[in-house]
Amino acid sequence: MTVDVLRRPAPAERRARAAVAVLFFTNGALFANLLPRYPQIKADLGIGNAAYGLAVAAFPAGAIAAGLAAGVLVRRLGSARVAVAGTLLTGAGVLAAGLADSVPVFAAALFLAGAMDAITDVAQNAHGLRVQRRYGRSIINSLHAIWSIGAVAGGSMAAAAIALDLSRGRHLLISAVMFALAACVALRFCLPGPDTEPAVTDADVTETAGAQPDGAGLGPRRQRAAAPPHTRYILAALVLIATAGTLVEDAGNSWAALYLSDALHASVTVAASGYIALVGAQFVGRLVGDRLVDRYGQRTVARAGGIVAAAGMGLALAVPTVPGTVLGFAAAGFGVATLVPAAMHAADELPGLKPGSGLTIVSWLMRLGFLLSPPVVGLVADATGLRVGLLVVPLAGVLVVLLAGVLHTRRR
Repeated sequence: MTVDVLRRPAPAERRARAAVAVLFFTNGALFANLLPRYPQIKADLGIGNAAYGLAVAAFPAGAIAAGLAAGVLVRRLGSARVAVAGTLLTGAGVLAAGLADSVPVFAAALFLAGAMDAITDVAQNAHGLRVQRRYGRSIINSLHAIWSIGAVAGGSMAAAAIALDLSRGRHLLISAVMFALAACVALRFCLPGPDTEPAVTDADVTETAGAQPDGAGLGPRRQRAAAPPHTRYILAALVLIATAGTLVEDAGNSWAALYLSDALHASVTVAASGYIALVGAQFVGRLVGDRLVDRYGQRTVARAGGIVAAAGMGLALAVPTVPGTVLGFAAAGFGVATLVPAAMHAADELPGLKPGSGLTIVSWLMRLGFLLSPPVVGLVADATGLRVGLLVVPLAGVLVVLLAGVLHTRRR
């Protein structure tokens, strides 16, 4: 009979968890403050849809251009310092984009913001996973849930600023300074020392071995010694799992409202509920995700989520109704809630890679999927209809079911 003996996190570890949660919150809130300002910026610059689309694409382009540098920076400077520095520069890029008086300046500012956002994303996840190893149980999903709260808070701040007729410059300056201060305060409570920690002792393994998700309580070196071979194939599978999660997210961001309003003739208000349902269900899935992962393991949770996403959205597309489609997007959001954190965690533990390299590669290629998915779905939609284009959602769920075997199981 196995008895669980879990070490309670020390006060410094609890403070580090709160600190990295602040970093996730600020990362979600900074760019969300700019998004509601896009229509005003487009009107002030006097540009058409094509020029606007190319300019906005500078953000993911910057993320792709700089994303691979994150691993090197984390190893040299430490994940906490890189995350905070990236937060400060992301805020500067967002502010510059809001103040831009020409299309080239606007695009260059978004390129900077996207580049720094990508580096911040890798660094904060690296530090979150480091705190998770100290805890000996999953906490990464809750951190991603806090990112979602930050995004909602940032969007609400922007809406309030617009309602108060606050200028873009003043609004975005307040946002940048406020979240920069929050990030700098959080840095003081992050874990000290290098991110490459020594292997745990046998006593540590005994203490945390009861009913843990595989790798959640083990130090990086011990976990790497026990990891399976064929690292490159596993890394490719993890990239596809993370990309599947982002494809579903993008389907809600880019196409949910359009599909409900055009194909199903829903009102503008009702059409917005598809995106809201997906994001809301994803948030709930991340809130409960850590407990599910601790109890059943990442592999089982991911497979179950893939089935929920594929079945829910597949049924909604097979029998198209407005309520069914909204529920389908909710099922998809809930199903993919833990995929990106799980893929990042597994990549960070892969053997034969430098610290931070697996996490960096997954994050970078995942963003490439974000950049390519909208035009691909759009081309399919133009040729056959958006209903067929949205088959990417159930197909992503099926892909996760097939590839989830590379994720960690529950350790007994």
